[in-house]
Amino acid sequence: MDSTEIYHHPNCSKSNKVLELLRENNIEPNIIYYLEDPPSPELLKDLLKKLGLTAREILRKKEEPYSVLNLENPAMEEESILKVMSENPILIERPIVTKGPKAILGRPPENVLQLI
Repeated sequence: MDSTEIYHHPNCSKSNKVLELLRENNIEPNIIYYLEDPPSPELLKDLLKKLGLTAREILRKKEEPYSVLNLENPAMEEESILKVMSENPILIERPIVTKGPKAILGRPPENVLQLI
């Protein structure tokens, strides 16, 4: 059986709700506090592949580094965005839940039920 992981931010209500939904379904995930232990660009690339999304699609556009680092620039390439996200993990949309070869973005939180 594949283990479940959650890229979690404990101060985020959506992230806490996803964790609660997992536990309500008898799943105790491996909790990754990604702000304290940021994923590498390579790990982010793997997560994106599992999500079926691009780096731009999981960027938190309302966070200060987004405008400061000019991430709205359409010419910025995927590899550059991944590097910036790894260096500024607050820019990563949350929570991300993985189970084996699949991953889901927990927005809305009920999306996580697709992995159960």
